[in-house]
Amino acid sequence: MVFTLMPVIFLLGIIAIAFEDVIRVNKAAVAIGMSIFLWLLVLVDGVEIFRSHGSHALDVMIQNFPDFAQMTVAQQIYSFLEYSITESLGDVSATLFFVLGSMAIIELIDSHGGFDVITSSIKTRNERKVLWIISFLTFFLSAVLGNLATVIVIVAILRKLISSAEDRLIFSSMVIIAANAGGAWSPIGDVTTLLLWTGGNITALHQMTHIFLPSLVMMLVPLIFITYSFSKKSKINVSHAVKQDPYIAKIDPRFKRMLLWTGIASLAAVPVFQSVFGLPPFMGVLFGLAILWFMTDRIWFERRNPAIQALRVQRVFTRIDVPTVIFFLGILMSVAALKTAGQLTAMSHFMDKTIPNSNAISMILGLASSLLDNVALVAGTMGMYPVASTGAFIADGTFWTFLAYCAVTGGSILIIGSASGVTVMGLEKISFGYYLKKFTPIALLGYFAGAGVYLLLF
Repeated sequence: MVFTLMPVIFLLGIIAIAFEDVIRVNKAAVAIGMSIFLWLLVLVDGVEIFRSHGSHALDVMIQNFPDFAQMTVAQQIYSFLEYSITESLGDVSATLFFVLGSMAIIELIDSHGGFDVITSSIKTRNERKVLWIISFLTFFLSAVLGNLATVIVIVAILRKLISSAEDRLIFSSMVIIAANAGGAWSPIGDVTTLLLWTGGNITALHQMTHIFLPSLVMMLVPLIFITYSFSKKSKINVSHAVKQDPYIAKIDPRFKRMLLWTGIASLAAVPVFQSVFGLPPFMGVLFGLAILWFMTDRIWFERRNPAIQALRVQRVFTRIDVPTVIFFLGILMSVAALKTAGQLTAMSHFMDKTIPNSNAISMILGLASSLLDNVALVAGTMGMYPVASTGAFIADGTFWTFLAYCAVTGGSILIIGSASGVTVMGLEKISFGYYLKKFTPIALLGYFAGAGVYLLLF
């Protein structure tokens, strides 16, 4: 009974997360509550769950540890779950520290006005040209900064560039598509690709070389359609609503540029850091943060003005979106509970029987990510299908590569399908119906076009 109840609770939790604005409960609260409840169910009914469905990991522990084998069944289950929770938390923490470090770097650059360097470089006022510049800027920036951080930065830039709220809705909606497309071909572009990379399912170079072109096509198809919603000669009206902080305005432009490029370089170097030294990605990000911390502290340490002190890293941490980090913790620990209970293994066996084609599974998961959280879907899929030694499920195999494309870009089909979409939805007050009517059809077309390119090439 409890075993059957677990996936139902998980599905209800994911639906509640998708409609957090309707139920008026933050998704982080739902995710963390769901994770604790799922682990509690495994603990309460663990004896029956493992007796009925078995556990390969539990069997290995019984065979290899004599003291463990001497325990009662209840003691074995409790010790095994204690070990599983600790191990899962260790794996999840690597992802959380990466996200936390990345968010700190982005906030530090933004608080110093570093992204003004990008804004000031856009000289044209032609709406079509600006749309293409913003889209490509978002596409490539997402690969380095991550799509969630990128949309926050780009929306801030759009507010400085465009005064028309109606035009900003179009630009911002296109930014969602471009950000997710850009995040798909980079190991640090999206939390799901980060999970696949850190989990050993896919390598950075393989992902970039195989998914770049499909992702580009996925962005170009909607972009071409949206371009024709503006006339050739239409101009943007520059917004004067956003005023720069007087202290930021006094910061040396050379220091802003140095901070911007150092931050971007530190994030871009993470895959290199991991492949050369073999250390986990979060260490590369924290190393980059340490460099920026050193740079800014040397400048502002003795300045006692409160506005200046707000630019220091220790103050930056107070402005980080902690609920987002808690949300990731809840989702990943929920999936870990399902994996420990054997739910994901059972689900993979079911899908193997009903959908034997691995590419079809990836496509379906991509479409599902437009409604359900793609982090949960990918984390669950990784638990369902361990990395194999042969076939489509090997590291850098067709399944994992195609899944990286489908899970991230599929989140653009509906505005609630990705963290970047939900973020822009809140920042620019884009309604679900507006996006569904104007962007869902072309995003879906782009999704299938990019998928077609991948299948033709590989």
